[in-house]
Amino acid sequence: MKPSEIKNIFWDVDGVLADLNYAYYHFLTSHPKYREQYEGLKWEQLPEVLPIVPEYGALELKTHAEHGNEMDQDFCADQEFFRNRPLYPGVIETLNKLNERGYRQFTMSATYDVQAKKAYLDDVLAPVTDFLTIECVEHGEFMHDNAKRDRLQDCYKKYELKPEETILVDDRIYNQYAAIESGAHPVRLRCEFTTDLPAELSWIPEFPNIMVLKDWLVGST
Repeated sequence: MKPSEIKNIFWDVDGVLADLNYAYYHFLTSHPKYREQYEGLKWEQLPEVLPIVPEYGALELKTHAEHGNEMDQDFCADQEFFRNRPLYPGVIETLNKLNERGYRQFTMSATYDVQAKKAYLDDVLAPVTDFLTIECVEHGEFMHDNAKRDRLQDCYKKYELKPEETILVDDRIYNQYAAIESGAHPVRLRCEFTTDLPAELSWIPEFPNIMVLKDWLVGST
C-alpha cells in the first residue's frame, strides 16, 4: 500500500477516536456493582483485571475471568458509563485536516446496541458530522465474526468506493483480518495496552495516534 493511493478512511471508534480504556477504568471503579471490588485499582493494572486475548490484542470487558459477559451487559446498559469514552486529543482537528485534503471519512463501529452507539457518536462527533459518515454495525454472536467485514463491503457499494483505495484504522487484531477480507488496507492504532500483531500481520502499519497517521498519509500526497 502506498499512502498516496488512499482516498477513503474508515475509522474505528473505540481505541482509535475515543478512549474506551478510560471508560472501562471508571466503570470498574465507580459502578455500584463493582466499585467495592475494584476500589484502589490503578490504571496500569487494567490488563490484570481484563486479560488481553491474542485475537483481540486490546482490553475487553468480556475477557474478565468470572463476570465478562455480565460486565459487558452492565456497561452497555448504563449510559453514564457507556458514553464516558472521551475523544483522544486532536481527533476533531485531525479529521478536519484530512477532510481539507479531500479524504472521504467514515466511522465503522461495531456494537451490541446500534441505536445507543449511534446517538453517542452523533453527539461526540457533532463538530465533524457535516463530512463524516457514521456507520454502526451490530455484533454477531462473537465479536470477531464477519459483521464488520460484511458492513465494509456493503459500504463500498453504497458509497461507490474502491476497497483498494480504502483503509480501515482499528486497534483490534481481529478487525485487521476484516479489513483484509473486505479488500481494504488495514492500519493499526496502538495504545499502552495493545499487544503486538501476530507474525503473519507484522507488515501492517502501526501508529501511536491518528495525528501521526495523518502525517504519514499527507506526507506522501
